[in-house]
Amino acid sequence: MDEISLLLVDDHPVVRNGLRGMFESTPGFTVLAEASNGVEAVELAADLDPDVILMDLRMPGGGGLDAITELTRRGIRSKVLVLTTWDTDTDTLPAIEAGATGYLLKDAPQDELFNAVRQAAAGRTVLSPAVASRLVSAVRSPAPSPLAARERQVLELVAKGTSNRDIARELFISEATVKTHLSHVFTKLGVTDRAAAVAKGYEQGILGRD
Repeated sequence: MDEISLLLVDDHPVVRNGLRGMFESTPGFTVLAEASNGVEAVELAADLDPDVILMDLRMPGGGGLDAITELTRRGIRSKVLVLTTWDTDTDTLPAIEAGATGYLLKDAPQDELFNAVRQAAAGRTVLSPAVASRLVSAVRSPAPSPLAARERQVLELVAKGTSNRDIARELFISEATVKTHLSHVFTKLGVTDRAAAVAKGYEQGILGRD
């Protein structure tokens, strides 16, 4: 089998040095370069065309998630294997959705890391057991609504085309309170008008749950 070429991306030189020593002393791997942030990683990947990029996520000067998104946007063929200490939902799910082929934690045994790189190079998805469990749970349990119960009620009525005055009448609150709830809804959903709020509500499963 041909050697698997690697790009190592981590903001800690000690980590990069350790990974380089580990892979260069093992037959079947070659390290093309190192990067200390996601911006450098994207440019090096475009220039060097590595088979696999070992990518940390949280790095000053350009994080891994933005880099994965940009690599995917550019159509760069390199497979991204996230190697990080973070396994929270806010890290794992966006990285996989952005295009990462795999996700391992830095406490993974050496043999597991080598195997993961081989699997990633072959285009197979590789997930640490903790991350796999988290992803399965996320699929089985939809994310809770970011809206409070009253905010959701207001949004449901907006989706039916109800005016602020009629929403106030139906919920026995003032029109000013309706506007306050709507302002909170817009902020939480990252939108600026009623139509966008309704669209985002359906997209996120807030509307149409019942």
